[in-house]
Amino acid sequence: MQRRGFITRIAGGALGLGLGTRAAYALAPHGPRSFREAKPIKRTVSITGHQVTIYVEGLREEVKILHVTDTHLFRDDERGLPYTRYSARMAKAYNQTTHWQSGEATHPEAAFVETLAHAKEWNADLVGLSGDIFSFPSEAAVDWVMERLQSSGLDYLYTTGNHDWHYEGMEGSIHALRAEWSEKRLKRLFQGNDPLMAVREIKGITVLSLDNSTYEITAEQLAFFRSQVQTGNPLILLVHIPLYAPGRSVGYGCGHPDWGWEVDRNHELEGRVRWPKSGHTRETMDFHREVFGAPNLLGVFAGHVHRQTVDMIQGIPQLVTAPNATGAFIELNILPLET
Repeated sequence: MQRRGFITRIAGGALGLGLGTRAAYALAPHGPRSFREAKPIKRTVSITGHQVTIYVEGLREEVKILHVTDTHLFRDDERGLPYTRYSARMAKAYNQTTHWQSGEATHPEAAFVETLAHAKEWNADLVGLSGDIFSFPSEAAVDWVMERLQSSGLDYLYTTGNHDWHYEGMEGSIHALRAEWSEKRLKRLFQGNDPLMAVREIKGITVLSLDNSTYEITAEQLAFFRSQVQTGNPLILLVHIPLYAPGRSVGYGCGHPDWGWEVDRNHELEGRVRWPKSGHTRETMDFHREVFGAPNLLGVFAGHVHRQTVDMIQGIPQLVTAPNATGAFIELNILPLET
């Protein structure tokens, strides 16, 4: 079974020793003139293992966000029988995993239940679910997740990953398939929000979710992001696919300059249309530049590559969370900065 980038075992205690950090240097001028004229928010960032603390000037009270990504739930039932030829590979991909902390055998459902219990105990203000919660758009798996989210009483914000809406080998454009299965299967998880972009205000912090599960950003999403930056409020951005950082592979593909037809090695394995010969759209490249030029963006949180990493890009941290299929998550504490 081929599994792109999945880590089934994390060396004992590795995540508790701290995140690897790399410097990523200036990529472009700091966005539109309105961004450059805005006053930057003073902040500091501390990272210890899976715990991230951001101290923010002017914040009045603590905000707790649990970031969860890549659970890869595969539960299915008779409703999924007409689609088994499209779900077969991913239905077998993550049946058993190795727990990120104990090293013992576990599986995605146990990991998700444990994570929600931790979020309750930790008193999280928000659970950020940023994609690939499902290995394919199974009705049974969505029902199972909705039952557990609703019974937990936790507030959550969800955006899709590429597997959440993808049946491998099904004909159609990625944009049409994403729209179809987001409507047919995932709609309840959006809680009435636009599936491609949403915002949540929590105690003075604005949390944005943007769906970049096709590796691209639309013109409407770019306009939405700009409007949120222009409020001047401190922002947290949740996406599924990491944004490009110098030195990173094409897996950090949203805004990667080499992304496109020539480097797409997995389209046949994943049963999807090959990435375009033209590479990224202008909107995607503008989005990348403006994200790391936003004076009030506190950090970007992503998944997709199935390992825990951090990059500093023009002073803004991007944290990729290890897969929740192993039970992993990131605790984000946002606290007032004492001056």
